[in-house]
Amino acid sequence: MKGLYVLLMFVIASRSLCARETPTPFFNVLSYGAIGDGQTDDTNAFLEAWQDVCGTVDGIPTLFIPRGKTFMLQPLLFQGPCKSAYIMIALKGIIIAPHSVEAWKWPNNERTAWIQFWQISGLNIYGGGTFNGQGAPWWSKYLGSEEINRPTALVFSGCENLQLHRLTHIDSPRNHISIGSCNGIIISKLNIIAPETSHNTDGIDIAHSSNILIRNSNIQTGDDCVAINSGSSFINITGVFCGPGHGISVGSLGRGGEYAMVEEIHVRNCTFNGTQNGARIKTWKGGSGYARKITYEDIEIVGAYNPLIIDQHYHPNGKSESTSSTAVEVSDVTFRKFRGTSAQENAIQLNCDSNNIGCTNIVLDDINITNVAGGTTKASCTNAHATSISCHPYVSCLP
Repeated sequence: MKGLYVLLMFVIASRSLCARETPTPFFNVLSYGAIGDGQTDDTNAFLEAWQDVCGTVDGIPTLFIPRGKTFMLQPLLFQGPCKSAYIMIALKGIIIAPHSVEAWKWPNNERTAWIQFWQISGLNIYGGGTFNGQGAPWWSKYLGSEEINRPTALVFSGCENLQLHRLTHIDSPRNHISIGSCNGIIISKLNIIAPETSHNTDGIDIAHSSNILIRNSNIQTGDDCVAINSGSSFINITGVFCGPGHGISVGSLGRGGEYAMVEEIHVRNCTFNGTQNGARIKTWKGGSGYARKITYEDIEIVGAYNPLIIDQHYHPNGKSESTSSTAVEVSDVTFRKFRGTSAQENAIQLNCDSNNIGCTNIVLDDINITNVAGGTTKASCTNAHATSISCHPYVSCLP
């Protein structure tokens, strides 16, 4: 409840801010020499405009990116803290990455991100414009190699009271949006799109962040629509259409012996259409910590391959062979009001650890998942401590 209260106060404060007649100084990137022809490097013009935006103390400064223009940007950092408590970026046009892998110019040779926002409070990015990561050359060139070779498109680090609203984001080289060490975020009406075959192009990745609301968005990617990683709490996701992709996942957690902490995750009124997974919790053998107080409810499933899955033996290349006795504890998880169809027979999977640290207090309530091909569906359980109420398929594997 604390997280919901903080988000509510943030929404009220934001509405109050908009209602006041506060002067809004505009900083149009065209006034700083940006061309917007999709070919010219406009990075320096954006950085010069940002310096003025971030250094302004009067009103609510706005970085204005006009409609009808396409701005090519090399990797860049929008750095804070800024002098104003609130910063706007009105993205009306299109921002694109360099057209080929060889065309990217890396500061300090760090291939981690395309556009970074660092320690900016009260940042609001809106306007109906588009980020285009032009990721196709990266997918083909680096498929299967070390992930550091491919940059995340947008990275938000150490940002407080962040809003992303009415934006389109397509074809990131890797993750589309990564959120780290942030607090108080509202994300709404986003379209995030990449081909199903684009490797590891997660929609939104969250780590070490809290009090986040994601709502009324469409995410179609080659990996998790939303991934919730260690250090995350009070995350609310509602009204998200996911597919294709790998579902809305808690994890993966515990890789390389990591101590992981995730709690108070609420996913409601979401649709999984043709996804590899629907509601998923995934942890590596050998980790430690906890994933607890997690709820998925009012979920529509349309031909998902794994509609409902907990996997404490997660490994992207198959079942983990680790012999470690430790695991990330999964507890207090509720799956409620699931409706729809599975693309395979095994619609419910509770694959829990064999030690005493496994899955506890797992509740399956009001589940109805049938086979998309008209056959039967079933549930499988390993070491799961769970209860089922009005569940189809019947979970006969529970004690």
